[in-house]
Amino acid sequence: MEKVNAKTKIHSKLRLWDYPDQYIVETTDGTSGVYLAISRLDGALSFVGELPKPSGGVSPKSRPIFGIVGMLKLFVGSYLLTISESECVGSYRGHSIFKVSSIQVLQCNASLKKSSGEQKKMETELFSLLNDSNKTNGLFFSYDVNLTLSAQRLHNLSAESKLLPLWRQADPRFLWNGYLSEALIESKMEMDQYILPIIQGSYQNFEANIGKNRVDFTLIARRCTRRTGTRMWRRGADSEGYAANFVESEQIIQSNGFTASYVQIRGSIPVLWEQIVDLTYKPGFEIVDPDEAPRVLERHFLDLKNRYGSVVAIDLVNKHGSEGRLNEKYANTIQHILDEELRYVHFDFHKICGHIHFEKLSLLYNQIEDSIKKHKYFLLNSNGEKSEEQSGVIRTNCIDCLDRTNVTQSMFGRKSLESQLREMGYLSKDETISMHPKFDSNFKILWANHGDDISIQYSGTPALKGDFVRYGKRTFQGIVNDGCNAMGRYYFNNFADGQRQDLIDLLHGHYIVSISRDKSVSSLAGGAPSQSLRTASGLIFAGMIFAIVSLKQGSGGISNAILSLVCAVLSLCIAVYVRINGRIFTDRPRLLKPRH
Repeated sequence: MEKVNAKTKIHSKLRLWDYPDQYIVETTDGTSGVYLAISRLDGALSFVGELPKPSGGVSPKSRPIFGIVGMLKLFVGSYLLTISESECVGSYRGHSIFKVSSIQVLQCNASLKKSSGEQKKMETELFSLLNDSNKTNGLFFSYDVNLTLSAQRLHNLSAESKLLPLWRQADPRFLWNGYLSEALIESKMEMDQYILPIIQGSYQNFEANIGKNRVDFTLIARRCTRRTGTRMWRRGADSEGYAANFVESEQIIQSNGFTASYVQIRGSIPVLWEQIVDLTYKPGFEIVDPDEAPRVLERHFLDLKNRYGSVVAIDLVNKHGSEGRLNEKYANTIQHILDEELRYVHFDFHKICGHIHFEKLSLLYNQIEDSIKKHKYFLLNSNGEKSEEQSGVIRTNCIDCLDRTNVTQSMFGRKSLESQLREMGYLSKDETISMHPKFDSNFKILWANHGDDISIQYSGTPALKGDFVRYGKRTFQGIVNDGCNAMGRYYFNNFADGQRQDLIDLLHGHYIVSISRDKSVSSLAGGAPSQSLRTASGLIFAGMIFAIVSLKQGSGGISNAILSLVCAVLSLCIAVYVRINGRIFTDRPRLLKPRH
């Protein structure tokens, strides 16, 4: 168990008092003799020595809260985000892990009354958007241990670093509320015990036996905030080399004093490319600024090598079609920066494995087995001493970095886990996890849940091909579920993700609210997704009506024939209009507008 500095330990028991002019946060764990006050006028922070006396003899309402997420300034007012509900879901390095169940947004905007009508309108629309933060999936936190760091990085922290507040230790890439915490960090007050690091991703855990040995297995995902967003509106990399849907996945086992960890990463193809929704099922890929690809790619992999050591980049996309064009750009560009610390391997997942023969992934493992063995993994022996260190990482991508990627990563995770258990003496040389059915079943379920969590946060639906990860084979029900999830992705991509992307950009500071910057945040919230869906559906339905009428009136006189022709032409015109102008019927981001 990691040591915790009592002076910077985060307050875990809080009560929020609701006064007419301020909110008061009381610590109920006996660790502080002062109260944190937040002005309802403008969000100003201060400490007070006692609770204010009730005004008019009316006692203020109070309720427990489980942490402060942060504060956000909009056009006029500030807004305090608190964790109103949470649940304990397990432990990490001996400390309790909690999942955020509900976020409450408290208004500190009394000054809005004196604002102009335009300011009130913009503030109201952005506040409505901010309220949707309660729908954010997969938020986890701990009061005692830094979830942004892998077991190896936690172990390698210096003694001085371990005494720092958790937010100062945190990897900013994975600090979900990093931007929201800035108001607390910059307040020039001793706020360390109120700043609660939160990650977005996944946390899964189980305990099962390997022979006579009880093993605690944890699988955790950390989503990067640098280029975060939804599936279609965040593709490729940005100019700094940060890739969309970048996730660090770590599996950890603990047993009889041993601790072993293995880290993998996934992320979008790290060149500048886009895929703009237009009502088609698979919009075309567009490579942006192709001349910039070498610089962006080099920055991306230089950053990875500095953080993880050597890198094996596994590319699972198709060789043909629009995916093939992306693969060609990626493969050709990366050739110029390959060295002893960077290796690129293409594996055409769909061509080799098809839709059912995922066992052929063993061919990929055989290709890179030497690199995996060279990278090793992190291992503390039964005395808590470091006996192995992971010196490299596998970076896997497909197009979405969801379905093919998760199947592949689960295979690498299985191979690494078996190596760790053999070194710990829990498995013999030829023994595998599959010979321990209960452990094997739990391992599959955790990786399937892991993939579902990441997929929901990026695409809005669980992962495809999850039945293979969960059961080790494709099933009829799994194929049916994949069909339903594919249709769900189509809906979210076209009619919901624009507004969801706006919220993400607002929470992470990718869009900084400023009156002078943008006075045209109109129709931002309040039904834009459903409006675009109704418009597109109405036109398509009208086209279908005209088509049906034309079929019914196709015989029986010249007038019916003319009516039939007119209806057929109208039906065709509507279909062509919707197809050509598909982009205007989709829900698009309104804060950071797409290029197209």
